[in-house]
Amino acid sequence: MELRSGHRPRPRLTHAVFDWDGTLSFIRAGWAEVMLDQWMALLPALPGETAEARRLKAHDDIWGLNGKPSIHQAARLSERIRERGGAVQDAQGLEHGYQRKLGEVVGGRIAAIRSGASSREAWLVTGARAVVEALVDRGLVLHVVSGTQRRFVADEAEVLGMSGYLGGRIHGPVDATDTAYSKRGVIDAILHEHGITGDEMVAFGDGHVEIEQSKAVGALAVAVATDESVFHSGRTDAAKRDRLMGAGADLCIPDFRDLGPLLEALGVA
Repeated sequence: MELRSGHRPRPRLTHAVFDWDGTLSFIRAGWAEVMLDQWMALLPALPGETAEARRLKAHDDIWGLNGKPSIHQAARLSERIRERGGAVQDAQGLEHGYQRKLGEVVGGRIAAIRSGASSREAWLVTGARAVVEALVDRGLVLHVVSGTQRRFVADEAEVLGMSGYLGGRIHGPVDATDTAYSKRGVIDAILHEHGITGDEMVAFGDGHVEIEQSKAVGALAVAVATDESVFHSGRTDAAKRDRLMGAGADLCIPDFRDLGPLLEALGVA
């Protein structure tokens, strides 16, 4: 665990906000590769531009919007295609194509869990169940705030046996075209609905959006820099770490395996 200089525990915590993909669940791991393949297939090359340079630009655009609904990345791809002189592509059509490809991957994983061919724990980030149980036991109210459509997250939470900890407090876009949804909007609504201040909230995530927006309201922000190339490796993803600490995270962990020290750092041990 890495603590930012000046970090202080928050013993008054009452609510915890979790991102879903890459923070609690690995079911959608590989989404970025599916999206990158789509970009590389459709993005025209500039004169003299190498495939590697084009891939790097696509990667930066994709991760720069991580944490927002994927329709925003589809809109950016449409914009980039137009800028490069390619045939006009509708953002909603691009989004549907991406979701179809990703859905094939995710559907296979869910089917394996439901059939018993794969265990639930294999697709949960290490220590995820233990940390949510510990926070619930300490009286915190838990929320999932995701950029993935709510119905998908709710289904995956049920498959992984996580729904009971959340009490229906799963937030996400209503459909693939929901551009009005934002994590900041949900965070503000939680603070207002429960009559709490940011000092009473902790947010966990592997995307810079939830880190930036939780810090903006004064919440404690935990960067979960999971290694999505080798599940349960315990290694910190260096690129995620740099991006999330750069966004203002108070502390950084690779997963939830060191529960005791994490609870102490939060102030709820």
